[in-house]
This record gives sequence, structure tokens and C-alpha cells, in this order.
Amino acid sequence: MEHDLSPSALAELRRPRPYPAVSVLTPTHRRDPLSTEDAVRLRTMVAEAKKRLESDPAVPRDRRADVAAQLDRALAEVDLAHTEDGLVIFAAPGEHQVWSLARSVPERVVLSDTFLTRNLVSAQTAERPFWVLSVAADRATLWSGGPDRVTEERAGGFPLIREEPNFDPERLERVGDQPSSYRDEDTRRFLKEAATALTSLVRAHPRPLYLTGEPAALSLLCEFGGACKDAVQVPRGGLVHGTPEMVWQAVRPVLEEQDRRRAEDVARELESARSRKEFAAGVDELWQNAREGRIRLLAVEENYRITVRDDGDHLIVAEDGDLDAREDIVDEIVEQCLETGAEVRFVPDGALGDAQGMAAVLRY
Repeated sequence: MEHDLSPSALAELRRPRPYPAVSVLTPTHRRDPLSTEDAVRLRTMVAEAKKRLESDPAVPRDRRADVAAQLDRALAEVDLAHTEDGLVIFAAPGEHQVWSLARSVPERVVLSDTFLTRNLVSAQTAERPFWVLSVAADRATLWSGGPDRVTEERAGGFPLIREEPNFDPERLERVGDQPSSYRDEDTRRFLKEAATALTSLVRAHPRPLYLTGEPAALSLLCEFGGACKDAVQVPRGGLVHGTPEMVWQAVRPVLEEQDRRRAEDVARELESARSRKEFAAGVDELWQNAREGRIRLLAVEENYRITVRDDGDHLIVAEDGDLDAREDIVDEIVEQCLETGAEVRFVPDGALGDAQGMAAVLRY
């Protein structure tokens, strides 16, 4: 199952496909007891997709069989023991993909000439993924972070291990001058290699970056520039062989402080926009402005969801399951804003007060 929506991956998903490109969306659960329902729901949604294929006269028989087989292969790849809050299956002639999302999605089957990507984009934006690099004189370990956890990431050449038979960091520590190991030329070369590999990774998969390690190691990494130059430093050593929980606890206070400051910045920007009459709120008003490209900053409360339907002139609140209901309108607005160059910030639930979940600063 895929998790990391890089710019190149998104561009590949958005390219046109031979009809039909099938998107199957279903909510999932991380833990029992609700996770036992996911298998049944998923099979039901895939069966619905096959039924839609069978009943669509625009789909030739051979292409129908191909896409149905791709759906079966995708279903076999789903690991429900490791799902998050949403699951998306893409299937088209000759290909399929399975994406696990840290944000819930509506139950939905879509047949088109492109895959439905807005839920992936919204989930990636809401999750605010980040990288953590833990460094020592003999090892560099990469971690992938999300809203409430980090996991070790084996990508971009990481973990990077210094192969030197006579290198003994414990001996250096015993002689009483551990920081001096970072003045050793071989150590400098090793950390320069780590900095170069990290810069390449962040260029391909842009995310905020945090560095953990001894102050001397962090100082040396920053000398090499690249992605390390703009990273947030967390001066704590001993994490290159640490557990994900140890790394998470080290960076968590930094992340929480940044979240607090961002929420305060958003509140100030929205208040200033009110006084300039450049403020918008309400799902219908926001949707209109998003489509016109007028939104400069969109603020969304973390768990805000609303179901609407289009009456021809406006969006009105609807019930889940209503005819023509659009359960993922928040995700549509988020992706539309990102498409037009707006900044999207997610804030804690209740932070927007009377704006009721979503508000924006307009460009004009």
C-alpha cells in the first residue's frame, strides 16, 4: 500500500487514462473492533465498482475484464492490519494502486478518464508529514513523521552506516572528548555524504525537516548546507539506534510549539482580513471563491467535515446518502485552493469560532 504522495506521484496519478479509470474510496479503522467491518465494506465497494463496469455500455468487454482483474489484484494487496483512516483503490487498464490515508474518506466509486486524487491531496495536506534525520559519527537514521507518530524510513540510501573497521565511538567517548570525533576528516566525509543524500531525498519528497543529534554533529551538518541549512535542530543524541517512540517524544514538543504559533498566526490573519473585508466563511461562499481562484489562505479545522448538495446556484447542507450528496466537499475545496496557489493550514478543532470549521483570507 502507498502512503507518500510526492509531487511526481501526484502528477502520474493525474494524467489521463483510457476510460474507465476506476477510483474506489472507503473509510477504514486503525483498531478493533470497528476494523473487523472494513473487510466486508471493502469487498462491497469493489463489487459495486465491478457492477458499474458491467452496466456501462461505453466499456468494451476486454477492457472491462482487464479493469475487473486489476481491482481483484488491488484487493488482494490490501493489508487491513495496517490501514489508517481511509483507503483508496485506483484501477485502470493494465494498472492498479492502493493508497492508505491518515484521513477518512466517503464511500464512493467513480468511473472517469482520470483518477480521483482530491482525497489524497487533502489527506497529505492535513497530515503535514515531516522528515527526521538522527545523526551520530557512525550512523544516520531517517524517520518519517505524521500527526502522532514517526516510523523508520528506509529510502534515499538511509540508514547510512559508516563502514570503518577501526572506528570505535565508544572508545572516543571513554577518552573523554566525544565531540572531537566530529573534527575527524573521515567523520566529516561521512556526515557530508549524509547531508548530500538527505538533500536529494527532500528535493524529491519535500517535507519539513528536523535534525536530532549531538550539537557538534548538527553544527557540522549545517556547514554542508543543502536541506540541512533550513532544518529545525533538536539537540539530542542517542537516537540513531532509538525506537520510534523515543524519536517521537524528542520532536513532539517542537512540533506542538510550532502548531501553537501557526494557529495564532492564522487567527491574526483572519481577524485582519475581516477588517479589510477580505474574509470569507461558509462552505458555499468558500467553494465559489475557491473556483474563482480568489482564496490566498484557507484555514480548516482538523476534523471538519460537511455533506452538501448542489441546488444549481448554491451548495446547501445535506444528509449523508442524499441524492447527489457531496460528502468530500471539504477535500474538494482544499485541492482547488492548492491548485490555484493558495496556502492551506489545518488548525485545532474549535479554533475558528463562529466561522464553523473553515474560513479564508481572500486575494481581493
